[in-house]
Amino acid sequence: MSHAANPDLLNRLRRANGHLASIVKMVEDGSDGLKIAQQMQAVVAALEKTKTLIVTDHIEHQLEALVGPLPSDVRADLAKLGALAKYL
Repeated sequence: MSHAANPDLLNRLRRANGHLASIVKMVEDGSDGLKIAQQMQAVVAALEKTKTLIVTDHIEHQLEALVGPLPSDVRADLAKLGALAKYL
């Protein structure tokens, strides 16, 4: 499955895009800088989580291309690595 076919990934990106658009409006409207910074941090965090999803998804696809379909126990181990990747 390509990244474009991953509905979770697309939903995350669309939400972040909508959130960013609301921040642009806040800036245009002269909203409080603290509130803008807080909202920007939320978008950054959402994008970081989405980036982790893309990277772990890519690793899984590359492994499957090399060795074939992955058993469920290997997928579970990859999920643990994905959880660790958020700290990178």
